[in-house]
Amino acid sequence: MPGDVLANRLLAVLAPEERDRLLRGATSESLEAHQVLYTAGREISHVYFPVSGMISLVVKMTDADDVEATTIGNEGLIGISVILGVASTTMEALCQIPGRALRVSTRVVLEEIQRTASVSRLLLRYAEAMMVQLAQHAACNRTHSIEQRCARWLLMTRDRVASDEFPLTQQFLAQMLGVRRATVTMIAGALQKAGLIGYSRGRIRIVNGRGLEGVACECYDVVRRVMTTVTA
Repeated sequence: MPGDVLANRLLAVLAPEERDRLLRGATSESLEAHQVLYTAGREISHVYFPVSGMISLVVKMTDADDVEATTIGNEGLIGISVILGVASTTMEALCQIPGRALRVSTRVVLEEIQRTASVSRLLLRYAEAMMVQLAQHAACNRTHSIEQRCARWLLMTRDRVASDEFPLTQQFLAQMLGVRRATVTMIAGALQKAGLIGYSRGRIRIVNGRGLEGVACECYDVVRRVMTTVTA
C-alpha cells in the first residue's frame, strides 16, 4: 500500500478494508507538469487518485482555443466518467502542477463499486459534486470578470495543492482562463500591487488569502462548500 494514500480525501474517509480492496494493485505515479493523463475520446484504463499536485480537465476545440472546464486535486479523482458507466472521456486530463497520484485499474474500481455500497455512495456523491462544479464554472465564465475568475482560480489552486505557493506561468494561466497573456499580466500586476499575491520566475505566492477571497466571485465559496459535503 503506498504510504501517501491518506493524502487523498476520498480514500481517507473509506474504512481501511474498503480502501485496501479499492487500491489492490495500485501504483504511486509521479505526475509532471503538462503531462497528459487522458486524451479525449480514448478509453479510460485507469483511474487516478491525486495525493498532491493539480490536474485540469480541458475541452479540446477545433475552431478556437482549448478551454479549461475544471481542476482536480487531492479532494477527488481523475476518471469520473467510469463511475457514471462511460468507458471514455470527452475531455483531456492535463497535469498543471506536478505531484503524485495513485493509479488504479478501472476494472478494480468498477468491481468495488458493485461490491461495496459505501464506496459506490461516496464516488457517486463526488460525481454529483463534479457536475455542480462544472455547471458553476460554466456560469462563472459567462458572467464574472476576468479579475474575479483569476482570483477564484488561484484560490482553488491553493486549496488543491494545500500550499500558498505553487509553480505557474502567466502564459499557462492565460490559456486556462481563455484570455490573452497581456490580460493576465495586467491583472496579476494589479493583484500584486494590492499586496494579495507575489509573482516571481514562474511561481505564484498568495500573500493575503482573505483579501484575494474578497476579489474572487461567489463561485469559489459555492464549489468549496459542495466539495466539502462529499467527505463530510
